[in-house]
Amino acid sequence: MIPGRSDVILVPMKPSSLLRQMKDQYDNVASHTQKGIDFCERFGQFVKERCQIEVKYAGELKKLVKKYQPANKKEDEESAFSVVQGFLAMLKEVHDIAGQHELISENMASSVIKEVLSLAHEVKQERKKHLQEAQKLQQQLNLSIQQLDKCKGKYEKAFKEMEKAVDNYKRADADINLSRAEVEKHKNTSHIKTQQCDELKNDYAAQLQTTNKHQQEHYTVLMPQVFSQLQEMDEKRITELQRFIKECGDIERNVIPIINTCIDGIHNAANSVNPSKDSELVIEKYKSGFQAPGDIPFEDLNQVFHGSDSSLNSSKSSTVNVSRTETFKGGTVSGKNKKRGGLFGIFSSSKIIGFLTDETKEDFSNLPPTQRKKKLNKKIEELRIAIAKETAERDGMIKMQEVYQQNPALGDASSLDKQLEENAQKLDLLRQECQKFEGYLAEAEGQGTPQSDRKKRNSMTDESVTSRSTSDLGSMGSQQRASAPGTPLQQHQSYNESPDSGIQGNSRGQFDAQDSFEEDVPEGVPVLGVCVAVYPFEATNDGSVSMAQGEQFSIIETDQGDGWTLVRREATGEEGFVPTSYIEATYY
Repeated sequence: MIPGRSDVILVPMKPSSLLRQMKDQYDNVASHTQKGIDFCERFGQFVKERCQIEVKYAGELKKLVKKYQPANKKEDEESAFSVVQGFLAMLKEVHDIAGQHELISENMASSVIKEVLSLAHEVKQERKKHLQEAQKLQQQLNLSIQQLDKCKGKYEKAFKEMEKAVDNYKRADADINLSRAEVEKHKNTSHIKTQQCDELKNDYAAQLQTTNKHQQEHYTVLMPQVFSQLQEMDEKRITELQRFIKECGDIERNVIPIINTCIDGIHNAANSVNPSKDSELVIEKYKSGFQAPGDIPFEDLNQVFHGSDSSLNSSKSSTVNVSRTETFKGGTVSGKNKKRGGLFGIFSSSKIIGFLTDETKEDFSNLPPTQRKKKLNKKIEELRIAIAKETAERDGMIKMQEVYQQNPALGDASSLDKQLEENAQKLDLLRQECQKFEGYLAEAEGQGTPQSDRKKRNSMTDESVTSRSTSDLGSMGSQQRASAPGTPLQQHQSYNESPDSGIQGNSRGQFDAQDSFEEDVPEGVPVLGVCVAVYPFEATNDGSVSMAQGEQFSIIETDQGDGWTLVRREATGEEGFVPTSYIEATYY
């Protein structure tokens, strides 16, 4: 046994492999937590893009709804049909559905995206803190291991020197040629080296104990604490993401009942469609009130030509030379040029043509009777509403004027005189307009003959002139009411009267109620042309004349815009008014 050496030689541990293994696990844990943060940010980006899609989808739906809303008055009138109302109700429900998709986007943006971004930031900071702590612990362990390696290196060097010194001493002690002094020198050197080796061995043993303790604490206490904190952090991240996923589902689930309600509304709109009702509306909207035409008679062209020639010859003897023939309504009395449009020629009249081309007259006389009544009723209702509004304004101004008169400090009562005067003028015009259209309506409903209507309006003209206010606008409105289109106008004058002796200015006075038709249209007036009855007409009142289909008449007064033409039956000399739309005329 070598002096100064212990019986047990300590062999140093090699913790590098264990450290390397734990170090690898540390790197994997660090990589895993980083992937978790990346996933959190990815989930937030998904929710953000989902919100953008919801907003875009809602915007496109609203744009689509706006595109198919009624854009003009014509489309708005079609909304009376149940199928159009059902479609409009469907558009409203689709608009509400779009609003629910916007609500999904808003709720996700406010309660999910914001919290996801906050969570990602918080996890990043916490991970950084734990990783820095782990790195610090790893550095401390590495430092302790470095100290151990250093002590081990010194001990190994001293151990080798000690072995060399011991070997030298043994060889010197066995060599008889060496002196006692040289042997003693090798012995002292061996002893010194042995002491140095023992000291370094003790230092190495102490450092080894310290390092082992540090290493054990590092891997059993310190690092597990760090890993535990990282685990809690990662589980917290996963739990929050779980909550966010549920919240996205809850947000969408909350709007599903409203969307289902909208879908039920669409079904109710579909169930409200009534084809029979729509058909009734179409009939009510477009029915004309005209009677169906009678059977089309056979026309002998030779008789038609001979009849026309004889009528023309008799007319030429009492009128000036004919310069040209003017054809009215696209045809002459000849059957060859006669045109029939639509179903059995029903829509060939000027009223129907005007109705289809939207050339509406003031009294709607270009419309069929039923449509004309509807338009007149609507116009009268509008005028009555305007009159009620102006009357309410006038009552308010009168009350205010009374207040000003009782308390001049509040205002000048005379300042309202001008407004009251303007209001009175407006009311006068509105009432006159209303009376005028009521006259149109009465005439459209068959209340009076062409002659009696004309006399009635002439009487109204004289009464309005004698009882009118000093306002010029009032007298102007009375004259407008007197010349109501739709019946023979007051301009229907006898051709033997001078222009100055007409009704204008009321120089002739009122027409007497007993004036006969012959007094209004004296005999011997020039014939303006001939006409043929396209449809049969039954005279129900005085002043009009009945006619059979195909019957010929002489025209003695043209249509003055009221829809009636004055004609004479040459065979009997009977004169009277007939509907202009029921005849085809040829003027000289």
